[in-house]
Amino acid sequence: MKPMPPIAVLAGGLATRLNPMTRTLPKALIEVAGRPFIAHQLELFARRGISEAVYCLGHLGEQIEEFVGDGSRFGVNVCYSYDGDRLRGTGGAVIRALPMLGDEFLVTYGDSYLDIAYAPLVEAFRDSGAPAMMTVFKNDGKWDASNVDFKNHMIVAYDKKILTPRMRHIDYGLLVMEPQALDRWDGKEAFDLAEVLGDLVTAGHLAGYEAPERFYEIGSLAGIADLAAYLGYSR
Repeated sequence: MKPMPPIAVLAGGLATRLNPMTRTLPKALIEVAGRPFIAHQLELFARRGISEAVYCLGHLGEQIEEFVGDGSRFGVNVCYSYDGDRLRGTGGAVIRALPMLGDEFLVTYGDSYLDIAYAPLVEAFRDSGAPAMMTVFKNDGKWDASNVDFKNHMIVAYDKKILTPRMRHIDYGLLVMEPQALDRWDGKEAFDLAEVLGDLVTAGHLAGYEAPERFYEIGSLAGIADLAAYLGYSR
């Protein structure tokens, strides 16, 4: 089997939902279970066979680089891609990082803790023939609004705003992509990755993979508490 591809981690947002904590501290460094969240995330990557990570940074990103360094103490080789003098959005951040990512790569978020086996996802992507694959979870509205219609290993509909009863799954926050999936967007500086995914769905080119376990995220205080409990930590 080919080696696991690198993972791009989108960690350049302003994290306004967690103000005032995130006015001076990037979300990835918020303490969860007694340690900065990013330590847990990187160790998860290492356990799941990912050896290369590119963190896409913006707001207060220098603090993340100072804490993580080259990532060797967490078992992952870490590089950094900065937005620069303006926010790029999630799509623009991936475009900016492409020279570091090679011919296939995973994409996740800097506040997501997704404890599933990544190798079967990558294998399914390679077998699919599609330029991109979205991981989904059968949510049925439990953890957040379901926004994906998933059938026969393909994403049939995906929309964060226009929800339908057929949408029983949710975007899990983990993608596999080839650079070609972003060809039409090359040269555009700032855009949301959701726009790319929507176009791929319309063209019938977005494959899907169903995750067997729920997602965890630290985008809210409730999410931080949930993840801390999952990690077996209590105060």
